[in-house]
Amino acid sequence: MNYRFATSKDIEHLSELFDGYRIFYRKTTDLKGAKAFLRERITKKDSKLFVAETQTHKLVGFVQLYPLFSSTRMKKFWLLNDLFVHPEFRGKGVSIELIQKAKDLVLETKACGMFLETEKTNLIGNALYPKTGFVLNTDSNYYEWNVEQ
Repeated sequence: MNYRFATSKDIEHLSELFDGYRIFYRKTTDLKGAKAFLRERITKKDSKLFVAETQTHKLVGFVQLYPLFSSTRMKKFWLLNDLFVHPEFRGKGVSIELIQKAKDLVLETKACGMFLETEKTNLIGNALYPKTGFVLNTDSNYYEWNVEQ
């Protein structure tokens, strides 16, 4: 398995994985929207997107991170916003390697850390994240304000 940054050449295949990720979170399929969203992220370089690629150049997973900043720590902080592995490739260590790429990015950018959010019902993620060194933060409340539902 090869792990690397996504490029604009990956958008076609990556959008299929991204659409699968959105469907996992009960969103309606939208390949056209997925392509446009990913194209914008890659073109504007406002996220870091790593992909997992087989020896035959098939994309089977991705992790996407967004930069944030911690005012109290006065350093960059990364949001691991999206992690998805095609169901056929789950249980083979792909997610763990993608998370390791994210950790490497944190270290390379001298950031103070990374955080993520997942639904309580995401049994796969809630079992995976502690195995990769993430600690559940029970000291903070998470609030959300949305323009649309």
